[in-house]
Amino acid sequence: MIRYADCPQILKDFLSYHETIKGQSAKTIQEYYLDLRMFLRFMVLVKREMPYDTDLNTIEIKDVDLAFIETISVSDIFDFLSYLANDRIPDQREHADPGIGSAARARKLSSIKSFYKYLTHSKQLDVNPVQDMEFPKIRKSLPRYLTLEQCTSLLKAVDGPNAKRDYAILMLFLNCGIRRAELVGLNLTDVYEDRIRVVGKGNKERIVYMGAACKAAIDAYLPERNKMVLTDNRALFGSRDKNRISVTAVHRLVKKHLLAAGLDASQFSAHKLRHTAATLMLSHGVDVKTVQEVLGHENLNTTQIYTHIESTELKIAAEANPLSKIKK
Repeated sequence: MIRYADCPQILKDFLSYHETIKGQSAKTIQEYYLDLRMFLRFMVLVKREMPYDTDLNTIEIKDVDLAFIETISVSDIFDFLSYLANDRIPDQREHADPGIGSAARARKLSSIKSFYKYLTHSKQLDVNPVQDMEFPKIRKSLPRYLTLEQCTSLLKAVDGPNAKRDYAILMLFLNCGIRRAELVGLNLTDVYEDRIRVVGKGNKERIVYMGAACKAAIDAYLPERNKMVLTDNRALFGSRDKNRISVTAVHRLVKKHLLAAGLDASQFSAHKLRHTAATLMLSHGVDVKTVQEVLGHENLNTTQIYTHIESTELKIAAEANPLSKIKK
């Protein structure tokens, strides 16, 4: 916990608990750290009656302890959420409109809820003031995805010195529906005869089977990979600088090939390829429970948004049938 030296001990203990006991990923721990540091800085601002326009980054919180936490009321937490909705400048951009979106506010409230849950679970607090607090309402929209024809165009457009690597990456996204971070984390030993071992959110492992074309793409790439020596030689995918390929590099290569295929790179991304895999599976007869397991969704509701897309496509298909225009 040396890297969180600007945090009070009570927050360090919470982060350590989620890292060592709950087994949360480094990314999740980092999000907890940033969210709760901001929350405690705002609470210090309010409780010590500092000027409201004080830069939160300048506020010291190392002396925050349990006695201070006990003074925080539900009203104080609502004030923090109001600050996020109306006054917080997104990403500290000087000319951005104040206020952050409902999804970002919901994530910060989730971090606060986890913090208080830990405090009550560890008997440091008797009452959890945020246990029943509702999350901000998030507008849910249907995810964008590529059609089968667009997928074909994308794959045909792959070219260049890293063509075999990039083609294999795109096939894993489109065929297996894995996340970008999951792809970056793949090791050579995670590839089996017809499947891959994927480590997803919360360090949860799952096995995802590859289709024949995806397996062929991996098989074509492996001889090339085996000639490479990387700083982390376990990595399945490497980069030009001989490191494990990064999330940023994957983002760039996907955008590059989208543009080469004549597709709108501003509308699609690596994550949209994951959406595409889910949509294609559902629209070709795979049941939603199986898709949930393939994608590694903990909650079935997360997967079911794709069923709305599938229903729309089926309706379009039905209307396209010439018999649909016949009148009695």
